[in-house]
Amino acid sequence: MGNPEQWKWSSYLATAGRIKPHPCLTTDWILRQFSMSRKKAEKEYKGFVRGGIKGASLWEEVRAQSILGSENFVEGLIDYIRGHEAIPEIPKAQRFLNRPSLEQLFIGRVLRNMDKRNEKIEEAFEKYGYTQREVADHLRMHLTSISRVMREKKNN
Repeated sequence: MGNPEQWKWSSYLATAGRIKPHPCLTTDWILRQFSMSRKKAEKEYKGFVRGGIKGASLWEEVRAQSILGSENFVEGLIDYIRGHEAIPEIPKAQRFLNRPSLEQLFIGRVLRNMDKRNEKIEEAFEKYGYTQREVADHLRMHLTSISRVMREKKNN
């Protein structure tokens, strides 16, 4: 739904000044980010939300599920993360900022050789933190086929 006024479980109506906010909502703080004048803040907030609906998704630019910034910013963080890839408390997808894309891992000649492809499947999962689902979707393979490859690699 592109109309925020129809978002049943959203705080939009309260923040936009259309209904009385529930006591648990922090609408004043949010509105102050737009203006100290409540009327102007509500108007700016409505424009901000509508602009977000029409614009590109912010999430397309997020790297490693948690970092948003320019390429230079992300590159600057790589040294801070290097050496911490094995910490299990940090989700795999967040540990690998400079991991190669699946397109880079699975280039044409790799796909033509099943043994090389299977090695890259294991590498994508174990070394670079891709999920089996991500690899399966990229290779257009069934998830159980990827699981079987991983199980065979583990048993060898």
